[in-house]
Amino acid sequence: MTILLNADLHCHSVVSDGTLSPEALAARAKANGVELWALTDHDEIGGQHRAMAAAREQGMAYLTGVEISVTFAGTTVHIVGLGFDPDDTRLADGLLATRGGRGERAREMADQLAQVGIRGAYEGALKFVGNPALISRTHFARFLVETGVCRDTSEVFRRFLTEGKPGYVPHRWAALGDAVRWITEAGGMAVIAHPARYKFSANEEYALFSEFKAHGGRGVEVVTGSHSAAEYVTYGAMAQEFELAASRGSDFHSPDESHTDVGTLPLLPGQLTPIWELLDDRILRPAH
Repeated sequence: MTILLNADLHCHSVVSDGTLSPEALAARAKANGVELWALTDHDEIGGQHRAMAAAREQGMAYLTGVEISVTFAGTTVHIVGLGFDPDDTRLADGLLATRGGRGERAREMADQLAQVGIRGAYEGALKFVGNPALISRTHFARFLVETGVCRDTSEVFRRFLTEGKPGYVPHRWAALGDAVRWITEAGGMAVIAHPARYKFSANEEYALFSEFKAHGGRGVEVVTGSHSAAEYVTYGAMAQEFELAASRGSDFHSPDESHTDVGTLPLLPGQLTPIWELLDDRILRPAH
């Protein structure tokens, strides 16, 4: 039965915020008995060809993957995409725009700081960051300390850059419908990642699942590193209620940080349709 497959369809490499290379992650997955693997870096598909090659070398089946940040009901929600064309330009462009929003946000933060008499904050913050596309509040905080506006970063975040204070600009991620569309139009299927983590009210959660399904979403992570055994049951029932397939993934980032190692989760509960059954024709299988 395919439900017994050791599939790990959610983990991260150095291409986003993991600490292992795609090659080292593939080797670790294989050593832990993973039979079907997907690398799902945040808002980035630059590691897909390396992961595909590494899976082939390890003799593992592979599904292309990504984890897209979206804003829903004022909360950051993650949508995993599986089985898409890694060279799809619309998906790549959408992810680039999602990442690129940081630069526009940084300029807005600097404008707000200028209004309270702190000039040159954007250029000052840039001195602390290697890649301008990844500029964040931390870099502005270092500038405010360097210039003597604040004694330390704790004072920065008491006076600036937090909600209701000068320099606070929330990051605007992709819309739910956009993320699902990018994945679907690239030939893949969209999955709600670790739903228990969002702490939504029952009504908000119902709205998330309803809108996700209406946009063409196909699955939900039931067994994942941040879910308890009780939550496996809860979200298994949600999968059945919304006629969504079930996915399984550790959300592994690092041997030193992650609670759950790649490939070590319990199997999916029975009665559920595994997402990999729907993606059978997209699975890249090793040559025998």
